[in-house]
Amino acid sequence: MRLNVEFDVPRAPGWAGAPGAPGALRMDTFPTANASPGTLSGTLSGTGVAMMDASPLSLCGDGLQNLTSPGGSAYSIDKNSDLGDMYFNMTNYVGDTLKMMCMMRSHHMLTDVVLQAGSEQFHAHKLVLASASPYFKAMFTGGLKECDMSHVKLQGVCPTTLARILTFMYTGVIRVTEVTVCQLLPAATMFQVPDVISACCVFLERQLDPSNVIGIANFAEQHGCKELHEKANQFIEQHFSQICQEEEFFQLSAMQLVALVKKDALNVQDEQEVYNAVLQWVKYDEENRRPKMEHILQAVRCQFLTPAFLSKQMKSCDLLKKLPQCRKYLAQIFKDMTLHKKPVVKERTPNTPRVIYIAGGYLRYSLDILEAFNADDRTWTPLAKLTVPRSGLGGAFLKGMFYAVGGRNNAPGSSYDSDWVDRYHPVLDQWRPCSPMTTPRNRVGVAVMDGYLYAVGGSSGSDYHDSVERYDPDEDRWTLICPMAKKRLGVGVAVVNRMLYAMGGYDGSLRLNSAECYHPENNEWTPISSMRVARSGAGVATLNNHVYIVGGYDGSKQLSSVERYDTETDTWEFRAPIRIARSALSVTVLDGKLYAMGGYDGSSFLSIVEVYDPLRDVWDEGEPLTSGRSGHASAVSYHLCVIHCDQHEHALSTDSSLGGCSTRPSHTLSALTGSSLNGVHGVNGASNMNSANGFTTEPRTNGVGASSNPFLTPGRGLPDGSGPSPPFGP
Repeated sequence: MRLNVEFDVPRAPGWAGAPGAPGALRMDTFPTANASPGTLSGTLSGTGVAMMDASPLSLCGDGLQNLTSPGGSAYSIDKNSDLGDMYFNMTNYVGDTLKMMCMMRSHHMLTDVVLQAGSEQFHAHKLVLASASPYFKAMFTGGLKECDMSHVKLQGVCPTTLARILTFMYTGVIRVTEVTVCQLLPAATMFQVPDVISACCVFLERQLDPSNVIGIANFAEQHGCKELHEKANQFIEQHFSQICQEEEFFQLSAMQLVALVKKDALNVQDEQEVYNAVLQWVKYDEENRRPKMEHILQAVRCQFLTPAFLSKQMKSCDLLKKLPQCRKYLAQIFKDMTLHKKPVVKERTPNTPRVIYIAGGYLRYSLDILEAFNADDRTWTPLAKLTVPRSGLGGAFLKGMFYAVGGRNNAPGSSYDSDWVDRYHPVLDQWRPCSPMTTPRNRVGVAVMDGYLYAVGGSSGSDYHDSVERYDPDEDRWTLICPMAKKRLGVGVAVVNRMLYAMGGYDGSLRLNSAECYHPENNEWTPISSMRVARSGAGVATLNNHVYIVGGYDGSKQLSSVERYDTETDTWEFRAPIRIARSALSVTVLDGKLYAMGGYDGSSFLSIVEVYDPLRDVWDEGEPLTSGRSGHASAVSYHLCVIHCDQHEHALSTDSSLGGCSTRPSHTLSALTGSSLNGVHGVNGASNMNSANGFTTEPRTNGVGASSNPFLTPGRGLPDGSGPSPPFGP
């Protein structure tokens, strides 16, 4: 078959044929007897037509074939199977044409306008300018006086920046640097060149850092870059703890500061961070800023400061001593706290993925696993293992750290209860030992209140505890407080409005339905209404100021019943039961729902997860655990950004042997922190430290309650699913 094609496109060097052939692309085909359907062979010939001998070319299923001309030009052929037409797409045509126009501009060929910026002049083609920029299109086609002008003087743009913009219009290529972006973005915005604006925004987004993000946010808002402005504000929210130490933060106006600290999504470990940041901002220019303190303080959620911290501030803060109205405001909040009033403001909700952490447990023997569940992608991720396997432990998050408290190491041939406390750093993915409790506690209840970690009840061998102790993470010290009225093993604990509740449990002879409440101001426990069902080994969590107690063991069987306690009316009511009766499960709250995880059903260790929706009063099936287990601990926290290291872990995070924790990206955009943007508004926890780095590297062997009881059967749990236990009761 012979193929004649006539082109009216620019010819590449080495492409045979006479120039100047007029008319549209014309193609004639001459079928041959031996040509198979869907194939082409032959040469290109004619005046203005190239001659080419080619092997048969197979057209793909849709008739599209990519080819290269003798001169190196790439093109593709698309055959219309119905009409026999063929369409040629010269893939380099646009790029080659732009190169030619750029060359013509540099030689002032056919240019019809001169742009002047400062003292420099630039020759250009109105057609190219109008095609690339709505600004120039309006200038040259909108009936303005510039339509007929051959010389246009531009204001508000420097010659170097205009040259870069013009080069982009002719080439589609732009180089953005820390130096040029501050001039490129305003110019691209003025000339309405969206691709350059996008390039600048992408560059600035990749430069976001605590030292420059406020300036970038202001810069983005000033130039109408909505997406960049939103991302910069998200960065500010997620890295507030670092940003409040930077110079840009101290340059905020009072109005900007209030808008910032009011944000629900500030990623802080506790409200004390926000309070301290505001205090430092005022002290930066105390004479001028002190009168604004009262207004700014009302934007801080002081109701979530601890009473101890508030009391100390009112007594010793020099700034507050000069501000009686602020002291009066904080004194009223302190009074409401001591009366256990419900806060009138809600807790902050950082826009970071919420994660469930689950540690330890029992499956034939005590486990050392730590896993994290991300509700966004519904995946479980293995993390650094516990230093010692254990079940019957308690767990909670305090100041961004996950604490594993007490428990029992049930291993083949031995079993002992522990007083160990270990702290997990989510950023470093490492465990660090803390001071041990005053006594070993297996199947202990753990909760956080007023910045302290509370360990409630539990057992040490055959001794059942009514004792309670609390841990101060700043001093790394445990202190005994008032004991409960009842001994409680497998007790459920929860905190509502600064009141610590202890419910159910086992006292050595009976499962309990009694409950009591701890008042921190009086250091005393008082009884509350009893549950409707006696139970131990239940899962407990607080949701919407109600306490839920789920499942458990009543002395004869595992339970599926769920009760809810109303702290205001001191009443219990049943809610929808879980689908599978079980004990030694854990319950935690994520995104307004209860997650009931694992447990023991009387014969098997479960991996099942059920999720409770309080609005529908329904339990749904959730993503199962990676393996069955009981007697594990769980708690919820948010992902800390890699840049966000806890201050009291500073020595650990900066230890080179541990790899440290980065607090800066490799590049920062210092140009945006300069005077060019000043005034622009818009930011609408230790023992058994055997290794060199301070971490436990060998299993700890201290403990009490080691048992060689012949009644214990390795791999078999007691009725509540807590694993091997002495015969006097689970």
